[in-house]
Amino acid sequence: MMVTLPPDYRPSDDEEFMSTQQSEYFRQKLQRWRADLLREADGTLASLSEGGIHVADITDRASVETDRALELRTRDRARKLISKIDQALQRIENGAYGFCEETGEPIGLKRLEARPIATLSIEAQERHERMERVHRDD
Repeated sequence: MMVTLPPDYRPSDDEEFMSTQQSEYFRQKLQRWRADLLREADGTLASLSEGGIHVADITDRASVETDRALELRTRDRARKLISKIDQALQRIENGAYGFCEETGEPIGLKRLEARPIATLSIEAQERHERMERVHRDD
C-alpha cells in the first residue's frame, strides 16, 4: 500500500501511534539515513583505495596510517548502523516498529525522532544500562 505524505508532515501525539502515515514517515527517514551512510561509505572506500602509502616522511606516514584506521572504524560503525536500519525497516514491514521489544509499550515519537533505530523504551533502555553497569563492576 502506497502512502503519500504531505511535504511538511511531522508525526504528532494526537494521531494514532504508528498509523500508516507515521510508519511511512519513519520508513522514509530510515531509508534516507541508510542512503546517506552508503554514500559516505562509498566516499571512504574511494579514498582508501587511492591511498597506497607512498609517503617518504615518517610523520606523514603515521598520519596517513591514523587516517586510514579512523576511516576503517567509521566504515565499521556505518556497517553496523546500516544493519540496525535494515532491522528497523523490517520491523516497519511486520508492524513491530515503534514498540519496545521488552514491554510492548510504544517507544514514543520524540525518542524515535532522535533515534529511529531504537528498539527499547527509555525506561527499558535505562534498566539495561543499569544492569550493564552492575555487571561491568564485577
